[in-house]
Amino acid sequence: MKQLLWAAIAAQCLAQDVRQVEVFQAGQDGYHTYRIPALIATKRGTLLAFCEGRRNGRGDSGDIDLVLKRSADGGKTWSAQQVVADFGTDTIGNPAPVVDRKTGTIWLLLTRNVGSDHLKEIIAGQSAGTRTVWVTHSKDDGVHWAPPVEITRDVKRPDWTWYATGPGNGIQTRSGRLVIACDHYVAGSLARHSHAIYSDDHGASWKLGGVAEDKTNESAVAELSDGRLTLNMRSLHERNRRAVAHSSDGGLTWSAVTLDEGLIEPVCQASLISAGGKRLLFSNPASTKRENMTIRASRDDGATWAASRVIHPGPAAYSSLAMIGRRMVGLLYERGEAQAYEKITFAWLPLF
Repeated sequence: MKQLLWAAIAAQCLAQDVRQVEVFQAGQDGYHTYRIPALIATKRGTLLAFCEGRRNGRGDSGDIDLVLKRSADGGKTWSAQQVVADFGTDTIGNPAPVVDRKTGTIWLLLTRNVGSDHLKEIIAGQSAGTRTVWVTHSKDDGVHWAPPVEITRDVKRPDWTWYATGPGNGIQTRSGRLVIACDHYVAGSLARHSHAIYSDDHGASWKLGGVAEDKTNESAVAELSDGRLTLNMRSLHERNRRAVAHSSDGGLTWSAVTLDEGLIEPVCQASLISAGGKRLLFSNPASTKRENMTIRASRDDGATWAASRVIHPGPAAYSSLAMIGRRMVGLLYERGEAQAYEKITFAWLPLF
């Protein structure tokens, strides 16, 4: 009965001009599973779809590489898969790309750990290594990538254990600052915080920004119409609502956290972008379970969410939004019929 309902809603979505194409399929191109999508549009209009290629299993540890496909036609067709970062049997992932509007350079922030280390071991300080932070870049629209460079000492405090960049797109503010939303665990506790890192020299160096309150982690950042930044965070407050904080200093400090009653979540990553003026777009599984991938639109800087579109009513999880020009919206997201991690799909629809 539930699958029949999903099929009916999916048909309604198609009737509303939502078009979709599969980009990454589990079991293809030498990888067991693809997870953790990140989507960005380059200065030339090329779409870049990043994700983790998990070589031998679905889990978050093990031999995991960072892979990419490119689209020059707004997402209708995609290139052959290329590997952006591969550290042997180590884990390299959590893609967080950002485009510098002035230079056209695409910066990609990543995190790495020993493939045999698991989250619980890293948090407890019982792992063979720890999470490290890396950056690579492309100056030719994502065709070629520089060897990743480690920046851990610049953006991670000594008492932090687990660390994650993004996942999902970063932003460049009106001032030119590049900002990436991240999160971490504090050693000796289970304290979890979102935070920001930034660059004021077009990606040449990166610094640690402000830290949000406890009970927050995977997050997305956007610039509001008045120049403030908003940080939209996966919430661990046991309320199934997104956590939100704001910054008036470009991400150096963050306000107290509030829960957005208009944004239901199952405790999962989500995506947030500005679509111009006071318009924001937000995507996540709009449920208390990982299902019902939905894009919501706000026309008042996130104070309310007046419109929404269901993209996939069935199992779904992580997602990443990008504008395609000024009138179309692109969404790269995890989906399936029986489970949320069967494929990564690209959907596009008119701005609403």
